[in-house]
Amino acid sequence: MAGDRAPITMSDVARAAGVSTATVSRVVNGHYGVSANTTAQVRAAIERLGYESSLVATSLRRSRTNVLGLVTHSFQSYTAEVLKGVMQALSRSGFDLIIYANSDLYGTYSQGWEQRHLNRLSGTLTDGCIVVTPWEDVQSRTPVVAIDPARDSTTPSVTADNLTGAVTAVEHLLHLGHRRIGFIAGRSSLAAAWFREEGYRTALAGAGIAVDPTLVGRGDFNPESAAPLARDLLERDDPPTAIFAASDGMALKVLEVARKLGLAVPDDLSVVGFDNIPESALAESGLTTVDQSIHQLGYEAARMLKSLVTGDWDGPRQIVLPTTLVVRGTTAAPRSRPGR
Repeated sequence: MAGDRAPITMSDVARAAGVSTATVSRVVNGHYGVSANTTAQVRAAIERLGYESSLVATSLRRSRTNVLGLVTHSFQSYTAEVLKGVMQALSRSGFDLIIYANSDLYGTYSQGWEQRHLNRLSGTLTDGCIVVTPWEDVQSRTPVVAIDPARDSTTPSVTADNLTGAVTAVEHLLHLGHRRIGFIAGRSSLAAAWFREEGYRTALAGAGIAVDPTLVGRGDFNPESAAPLARDLLERDDPPTAIFAASDGMALKVLEVARKLGLAVPDDLSVVGFDNIPESALAESGLTTVDQSIHQLGYEAARMLKSLVTGDWDGPRQIVLPTTLVVRGTTAAPRSRPGR
């Protein structure tokens, strides 16, 4: 029965064209080193055998797949919210979406993940890709839009106003009366992390407070990285009365550590995060945080990428979205404690 026929493979195409599988692969992926005659043989075999039903063969035949990619290091709450915005922008657009996530969340294989993923997707499976929080700048044969790009990146990007958001968060703590404010930073290679730390420093300077380097912990946005940093800050003889964490995931981990140490939030410790992921509202008392419109980040990135693929984009290469402070139950005026 025709419906039981096994799918056509690259090996089938190679046999039909009288070439090696490696040659077929080079033709499919657009690599150099294959003669025009051999390329024509391979493409003829692809058409004859029906291999054109695959995305790769379709891209050879019509130069477009009408598929966009979303490349991410890990699939967590932040990425899920980005995806909702992307899907809204792609609704009824004629574009489908492939999601490609890293399988080695924070291991040694993680370095260079974004470029490896783009190399696999760009130009054959997808017409362009959105890369979520790339650790490094990226290169691609097809359009790329970064959400929260690497520092000094020249890639078209969508990001939040991280500097203003961080200044607002720290000023909120200052207005409550806090003067010893700890900070847990994010991954230093990301522009968002740099601006959030700069916002912390700017707000303290505006209040005439020198930055105490011993109150700054170096995380990497992995929530688990915040646990030992929070413990170090809170177990010292002169602990901070408040901690600003560069992401909600790390801020939620600070709350967990505080509870284990017997500290009451916000009576003993105020905590502010950054992102406004759904979990921040679900935390006990609710996490005070900076809303960076994650859904809108995804929407604007997909809107830009669609237009770059079709050649219709005439807007800025960097879009910066406003941020808003969301005050919930984890911040209050400091109270004196023994040893303070």
